Amino acid sequence: MEKRITIITGHYGSGKTEFAINYVLEMKKKHAKAALIDLDIANPYFRSREKQAMLEREGVVVYSNIFGYDITADFPAITAALRAPLEDEGVHAVIDAGGDDSGARVLNQFRKYFGDGSAMFFVVNANRPETSTPDGAARHMISITDETGVDIGGIINNTHMLGETGIEDVLKGYDLCKDISERFGVPIIWNCCRKDLCEGLRREALASGRDLEIFPLTIFMRDSWMDNNILRRTRHGV
Repeated sequence: MEKRITIITGHYGSGKTEFAINYVLEMKKKHAKAALIDLDIANPYFRSREKQAMLEREGVVVYSNIFGYDITADFPAITAALRAPLEDEGVHAVIDAGGDDSGARVLNQFRKYFGDGSAMFFVVNANRPETSTPDGAARHMISITDETGVDIGGIINNTHMLGETGIEDVLKGYDLCKDISERFGVPIIWNCCRKDLCEGLRREALASGRDLEIFPLTIFMRDSWMDNNILRRTRHGV
């Protein structure tokens, strides 16, 4: 499923930026040139530029807009800067696209660069209220496809709550993703997991008859704006 241009999208707080950062580092291990393009304009909390210095030390070029969460920014002004990695056939570009309508419309401006050499993945976090059910996740998946004009080529399960994440969270996310995967005929590409949990997850998945591909996470973003007590209540269905 590796493409030269990989678009990572998902609902707000899905962990798409977290995945995008880990994924672009994997791309840099395989290819001479890799770039992370930050189009997540409307979200000031999970920003790839928080890890920009680290990524640049690893040789990843980061294109991060200067507008913060001002969704009235002059989008054409950032278009010219992004042409270089999108047009250079030697660059493996990972796009962190905003999962709301504004972010999707920004992504739509770059559609001419997307074709056989690109893929868009939808990240799902089953511990987030808006995507905690198959119907909720499906609604957002359809909305992003409609707004971007780009088909989703794969689903990524990134169900986590930082240090509170357990193997059961990843498996819960897998089951939810499997439901929407079967609805839309879109494959589950990866199931994200903290590196220290991966071996236990493999054993548990095998024992329960789940066939899943694991993507180890080693780099994490800061905690969300959501209060941890709210996250705990969401996790336990309270």
